[in-house]
Amino acid sequence: GSHDTMTYCLDENSAVSGNESKLVKFLNKCMPCIVHPVIMKWSTTQVLTVTEQLEAGVRYLDFRIAHKANDPSMNLYFVHMVYTTVTVQDILWEVLRWLETHPQEVIILACRNFDGLSKKLHCHLIDCIKEIFQCKLCPRNVSMRSFFFSSFIKNDVLQGDKENIHLTVWRRELNLTAMSVELWDNSRATIAIHCSEYLMCHLIFVSEKFFVAGINLTENLRYILIHPFGSLKKMTLQSLPCLKIWIKQQYPGPKKECINIIAGDFIGIDDFVKDVIELNTKI
Repeated sequence: GSHDTMTYCLDENSAVSGNESKLVKFLNKCMPCIVHPVIMKWSTTQVLTVTEQLEAGVRYLDFRIAHKANDPSMNLYFVHMVYTTVTVQDILWEVLRWLETHPQEVIILACRNFDGLSKKLHCHLIDCIKEIFQCKLCPRNVSMRSFFFSSFIKNDVLQGDKENIHLTVWRRELNLTAMSVELWDNSRATIAIHCSEYLMCHLIFVSEKFFVAGINLTENLRYILIHPFGSLKKMTLQSLPCLKIWIKQQYPGPKKECINIIAGDFIGIDDFVKDVIELNTKI
C-alpha cells in the first residue's frame, strides 16, 4: 500500500489546510516564501502517480479527502497540509480506467480525514462513488477469498439483492475484479518504534481480523528545524535498510500479531512492494 497516496500532486499555490494548527497558518501567512516550500518538502510522501503506483504493485490507496474552506463549489480534493491540484472525482475515474484494463485485480481504497465535509458534501462523495462505479458495488458481508470463485460472483450478480449494498465496498461485475473502500473511523492504535534519530510510527488499523500497518516516518517541528535542508524523502531514504528489515520480519494472517497490508512512503524507490508481496509465501 501507499501512505498518503495523492501527495505527488500537492498544489504549490494552495492555502494551508483548515485542519492545520494556528501557528502553521500564521507562519505561512507571514513568511510564505520560506514556510510554504518547507511545508511542501515535508508533506510530499509519494512521487508516482496513482496509475504508476498501481502498475508498481500497490493495491491499497490511502485517500485523505477534504473540501477547501470558502470554496462555494462541491469539488473535493485530497489533502496533506495543503490541497492537491486534482479532484477526488478525477482520481476515482482514473482508478476505474485502470481496473477496466486489469479485470482480475483487487484494490482497497482507505478514505479518511474528510476535512471540511458537511453532511451534504459527504453525501455528494457517496453519490460520486455510486455514479462512477455503479454495479461494481459488492454486498457487505463478502470475504476476500470469495472474490476468486466465479460461481459465487456470477450467482450474486444475477440473483443478489441489489438493495443489500454496502456503500463502502465495490465489485467489478462478472470479471472478478473487486474493489473496497474503507471509511476511516480513526479506530487505530499507535505504536512508536525508534529508528535512528527520529520516530517511526507504526499505525495499526484493526477491523474484523484485518490489519493495516503504516510504516511512514513522522517528523516533528524540532526535527525539521535542525534539518533545514532536509525533507521527508531524504529521511525516508536514510531509513530504508531499517524498514526493509522490519518488513521481512512480518507475517500475514488473521491473528492479532499478523499484518495484512503494509503502507509506506515513496513506494517506487526501492523493493518495498516486492518485499511486501513476498510475505505471502509465509502463508
